Amino acid sequence: MSDSAPLIEVRDLAVEFVTGEHRQRVVEAVSFSIQRGETLALVGESGSGKSVTAHSILRLLPYPLAQHPAGSIHYAGEDLLKLDEKRLRELRGNRIAMVFQEPMTSLNPLHSIEKQINEVLALHKGLSGKAATERTLELLDLVGIPEPHKRLKAYPHELSGGQRQRVMIAMALANEPELLIADEPTTALDVTVQLKILELLKDLQARLGMALLLISHDLNLVRRIAHRVCVMQSGKVVEQASCENLFRTPQHPYTQELLGAEPSGDPVAVEAGEPLLEVDDLRVWFPIKKGLLRRTVGHVKAVDGISFSLPQGQTLGIVGESGSGKSTLGLAILRLLGSQGAIRFQGQALQGLSQHAVRPLRRQMQVVFQDPFGSLSPRMSVGQIVGEGLHIHRMGTQAEQEQAIIDALVEVDLDPETRHRYPHEFSGGQRQRIAIARALVLKPALILLDEPTSALDRTVQRQVVELLRSLQIKHNLTYLFISHDLAVVRALSHQLIVVKEGQVVEQGAAEQIFAAPQHIYTRQLLEAAFLAPGAAD
Repeated sequence: MSDSAPLIEVRDLAVEFVTGEHRQRVVEAVSFSIQRGETLALVGESGSGKSVTAHSILRLLPYPLAQHPAGSIHYAGEDLLKLDEKRLRELRGNRIAMVFQEPMTSLNPLHSIEKQINEVLALHKGLSGKAATERTLELLDLVGIPEPHKRLKAYPHELSGGQRQRVMIAMALANEPELLIADEPTTALDVTVQLKILELLKDLQARLGMALLLISHDLNLVRRIAHRVCVMQSGKVVEQASCENLFRTPQHPYTQELLGAEPSGDPVAVEAGEPLLEVDDLRVWFPIKKGLLRRTVGHVKAVDGISFSLPQGQTLGIVGESGSGKSTLGLAILRLLGSQGAIRFQGQALQGLSQHAVRPLRRQMQVVFQDPFGSLSPRMSVGQIVGEGLHIHRMGTQAEQEQAIIDALVEVDLDPETRHRYPHEFSGGQRQRIAIARALVLKPALILLDEPTSALDRTVQRQVVELLRSLQIKHNLTYLFISHDLAVVRALSHQLIVVKEGQVVEQGAAEQIFAAPQHIYTRQLLEAAFLAPGAAD
């Protein structure tokens, strides 16, 4: 690492959001610098100010609502906060580039991959036609897109999440920037894809000599790539150290809390009783139709011959990458998707029953979805959301329903007085607690948890895991736990099935599989999730 002047230096940065007379300061006195070829990680939970700080570098905040009452950001001798718009445009995407968190919303769905990368090359390099196409192919090859010539005419929706993120990185690298800002670049990706994107960033940094500012709440990821780490809390930097020192001897209580927030502990101790749920040779095949007469020429085998037996009070972890069929499996078990094969719940066969016949059983089978904001109606109060099932199943008088709503909110550690408020007034973790209360209020025997913690910070994930454990003990609940986050799965699951391309590749006691995985795919998942080498060299 060079001892010369830093490539970029942030000094005493402050950010305020102004609405009318109200001023909210969200970043206060933040200072750090980045050397050429260095990786600095900004870490902290949602709302800590890390993304606002990073977006200030390229002035991407909603000005004039956003203001900088104090501080400076110097790049190559220029204060970026004082540059005119023309000079700033010359730097954006050229000398300083950015990769955003969600590639699907960052890429234009109406334009091909070639057109979107060519646009960057035309704007900053003046390239067009054959020269632009050749450079685009070079970039797609550089970021590891297979057969890039076949992807030029593809649209974002035709690519996987990992491929879309690679395209975003290719666009950011088009002009060989000196600084790449990566804002949560792997959050929405599977663990194995996360590892590949991380290795790609490290490799590109070594080859191109660029500096990297990584914004993340994933400390396992930070530990693999960063040279130095800034920990942010409530808009301030509370600790700054080399990656090695920070992980070995964290000084600030908040840093210690973050490092200790990995979901841990063992699943609830239970006696293996009678099976609550039995699944035998379950299949969900989607027909592929072609031609004028739409003849079926094949099938997408989303779930292909899966069997298991789950006793009352236990948790079955279902793991696999995106597209493996795990969510389809869960929906088929709840009869929310058509399927073939046998499903028995509480000794009753569900296959062949009409939706009308299944309806009385639905109060015994509840679900908590991945996105706590998208799964809660913004037009309904918390009380209405939690009590909706009671109303549909006509359970009790109005007064009894009101008391059941209060009891359910208390059980998930929410103030029952908040039942008159609306979902947007709550944090992500609180919204997920509301979703759990909605499932819990019907006193179900089985709850399907579909990625219930993936959108949450690690400290909040830990709290939700502990809540799910305590509820399982109290109510003898049975969980189907679908996730690609193996740390959370390990903390909750008694049994485990590993799904790949619709089929089970490994199945058995969770403890045994985590200790000694037999299938190469399981080993790859575990290596990507738990391998934590030291800091970058």
